[in-house]
Amino acid sequence: MNKLLVSLTASLALLAAGPALAQESQQNSGSSEEYSNPATSGAQDTNFSDSELKQFVSAQSGIKEVREEYIEKIESADSQQKAQELQMEANDEMVEIIESEGIDIPTYNAIATAYSSEPEVRDRIDSMM
Repeated sequence: MNKLLVSLTASLALLAAGPALAQESQQNSGSSEEYSNPATSGAQDTNFSDSELKQFVSAQSGIKEVREEYIEKIESADSQQKAQELQMEANDEMVEIIESEGIDIPTYNAIATAYSSEPEVRDRIDSMM
């Protein structure tokens, strides 16, 4: 259950950051392509490879560490602005961890979403943990 909570917490944080990350990426590349997040599109493909699921599982320990490091800091922040700054720092660290495992953020989020809504995906991930 703790693994599920970590996964969902990280997913929610990254889902919130996803459009901002995509916008920043578009600004840097000059691209006018629209960002499409498979985790929120409703037409999500849940046929993830074992390799993708292993990358997702590998990212979980780092995500858990970041979450544990920042949760207390965020809860004890003396202002909403400071809490938001800490959340952004945590998000940045989580993105780095996920990408260092070789998985992109939309795929990570799609897997996290599928974990909570697709029993087959949940069973495959649980067997890898």
